[in-house]
Amino acid sequence: MAILRPSHARRGRGATFDPHNRFAHLASEEVDDGWWREEAQQRIATEVRQEPAKTALSWNSSPDLGFDRSINPYRGCEHGCIYCYARPSHAWWDLSPGLDFETRLIARTGLVERLQGELCKPNYLCLPINLSGNTDCYQPLEATCGTTRALLELLHECRHPVTIVTKSALILRDTTLLADMARQRLLHVFISVTTLDNDLKRSLEPRTASPAARLRVIRELSAAGIPVGVLASPIIPGLNDSELESILQASRDAGAVMANWMLLRLPLEVAPLFEDWLQTHYPQRAAKVMSLIRQCRGGADYDARFGHRMRGEGVFAQLLGQRFQRASKRLGLNARRYDELDCSRFLPPRAQGDLFASE
Repeated sequence: MAILRPSHARRGRGATFDPHNRFAHLASEEVDDGWWREEAQQRIATEVRQEPAKTALSWNSSPDLGFDRSINPYRGCEHGCIYCYARPSHAWWDLSPGLDFETRLIARTGLVERLQGELCKPNYLCLPINLSGNTDCYQPLEATCGTTRALLELLHECRHPVTIVTKSALILRDTTLLADMARQRLLHVFISVTTLDNDLKRSLEPRTASPAARLRVIRELSAAGIPVGVLASPIIPGLNDSELESILQASRDAGAVMANWMLLRLPLEVAPLFEDWLQTHYPQRAAKVMSLIRQCRGGADYDARFGHRMRGEGVFAQLLGQRFQRASKRLGLNARRYDELDCSRFLPPRAQGDLFASE
């Protein structure tokens, strides 16, 4: 049975309610029957449960993505970004894509062992692995679990290339390891910068690093010799789109050499969650923002077609693309190709005995 909680903001959380789990047969809704009741606590503690991993690599054939394989150490994400496209996946574990997604987390165990086995398969073809494709591999849970660090150590030993997208300053913990991988052309890092406005960040992405901290991450990783890119994502029409050039400028000044952008995506349960968040935090802008989003999505909240879901369509979406291209060119971002990671020196884990002998 899924419980729909009353809609209101919780301190430090993104979602304002728990939408019905579409896989559940029953749903219940709280109603005011006139009787006194104790109000629910505003603070919601984070719960973590462990799940033994059956496989490590997740595969995709999407032409919109620059990778065909990824590893997700965690299910759910405490960062609580209200717009997160991964929220609907929480329904597969009989949990809500709303508050459950950011408060009831799953830490996958045994991933290093599973990955070792998969990399040893005779037909395995080495191409870059993305950490993570679904939720942030450096979310707060990583500080205690250390799964991302363990995976990176294995990939480093195997000389296997990897790409990382994060909005967490915790990545600086692994700077030395990442710098060595970068020197061997085994690593690219993108830092997601959604806004430079602290007030907007606090409600939009409540448990992520501050904008200043993310720029510091770009600066320190770049100083360590790591190719760092900025991902201006998601661009939300009527809310943060005016910051596009400022985000690219600040990131370039901090040391970013690559850049990309994505339009807001609102699949399945994310659409009502985001719209309710808008009504709660920005009621005067809500109608305008949703109107602009639908103008970029053919009149709907979302368009999942390949080639459209990342960029949208229509005049406003085209204008965003043109602004990004002009700003990137002016700032010298993407002036060089940094996407050619070295896959030629990969050694499966069982060949580690020969690793140093072949140097």
